[in-house]
Amino acid sequence: MTSLRSVFRPLGFALVAFCLQSFRPSALAAGAPAVPAAVEPPPVPDVLDLPTAVKYALEHNYSILEARERIRQQEGLIVEIRAQALPNATLNSGYNRNEPSVSGGVPPANGNWIIALNVRQTLYSGGSIPAAIDAARLARAAALLDLRTSINNALLDTRTKFYNVLFTREQIRVQEENLRLLTEQLQNVTDRFQAGTVSNFEVLTAKVQLANAQPPLITARNAFRLAIDQLRQALGYSNTTPENLKKIPTFAGSLEVTPVTYDLTQALEAARVQRPELQRLTVAEEADQANVTIAQAGGRPTVALVGSYQYLQNLVVDRPNQTMDGWTVGLQGSWAIFDGRATQGRITQAKSLLEQARLTRLDQTLSIEVQVRAAFSTLQQAGELVDAARQVVAQAEEAQRLAQARFAAGTATQLDQLTADVALTQARNNELSADYNYNVALATLRTALGEADAYAPTG
Repeated sequence: MTSLRSVFRPLGFALVAFCLQSFRPSALAAGAPAVPAAVEPPPVPDVLDLPTAVKYALEHNYSILEARERIRQQEGLIVEIRAQALPNATLNSGYNRNEPSVSGGVPPANGNWIIALNVRQTLYSGGSIPAAIDAARLARAAALLDLRTSINNALLDTRTKFYNVLFTREQIRVQEENLRLLTEQLQNVTDRFQAGTVSNFEVLTAKVQLANAQPPLITARNAFRLAIDQLRQALGYSNTTPENLKKIPTFAGSLEVTPVTYDLTQALEAARVQRPELQRLTVAEEADQANVTIAQAGGRPTVALVGSYQYLQNLVVDRPNQTMDGWTVGLQGSWAIFDGRATQGRITQAKSLLEQARLTRLDQTLSIEVQVRAAFSTLQQAGELVDAARQVVAQAEEAQRLAQARFAAGTATQLDQLTADVALTQARNNELSADYNYNVALATLRTALGEADAYAPTG
């Protein structure tokens, strides 16, 4: 008799070869973003610029990493669903032993053992399996678009936080310059008091003004420290060794404004085409259409090819080596003729979800148009404020120069000079705010249009 090993070995090899031919993981994973390996964060650099910050955020920002993991999750779902279209093989075995007196047959048996290989291949499922595979692939495509959305939002946040670092750093310089001017003014007033040309009141006033300039400088320095921590969070930087917690890099770059002009009509059209959120909703709508097909398959027949091979040995008292083996092949079919309208209920639900997806896409389209209009208007306002701030700073610098000269000549009061100093400091702060707001508004508009960050690698 043919041995058990000689029968099962070629059958197992054939089954494995068929499964490998039907399922190719390399084709499934094509284009999947690689999940970065967990590595120790690098030390705080000596110099950090915006391109470096953007590239670091792409690799370490936690919202981006989570979006990549959702893609890997969808790939696992595709593998799971594809399994329904592939042959399923199970190997069953059993053994039992009992008293011969309770066994039937002549001569009586005191037990048996069995090994069976069962194979099942679905031939027709009413279209549910192909539709489920399509839905899973569309879900993966939607996850890829979610990744693009996460990248765009994370890089916008990184840019905003980096600009905030530059903004707070420049605020420190403005307050330090104000402090320098007030210190010089105090020294000047003190010299004049000693010469007998001014009273002690002017000296006290200069000291008070100098003391009042300290809190804004302290506040600006604290805002700079907080801005650095916010940038660290946006980057996903998690190196917490003592030397890295204390180290502050030199931030390269400035809030220089480069005027950019957009056409509103073209901007709205670009957003409709480029925004990954709208593309994802379109894909989700297609997936819901596939779910309708899956629901409709519940009212159709299913057909499967089944086969098995069994090896059985009865432990007969006087025939200990009696064995039986053989194979069976057949077709199995089922058709739910009436299920109490459960299938119809599922079809209604699936069609409703499809319509909801369409309405969500239309609502999101309108919302994005409003976002683009708001970002466009904000950029326009920011540009106008930049122009106005430039003019005010020039005027305030000239007014401060004249007040200083007149005070030295004795034709202006100390109050005139203090007023000019305060106005200059305010004008410089307003200019910084205008430059910061313009850069943020421009980055926000580009994100609203669905444009990739200029420093993000393409492809």
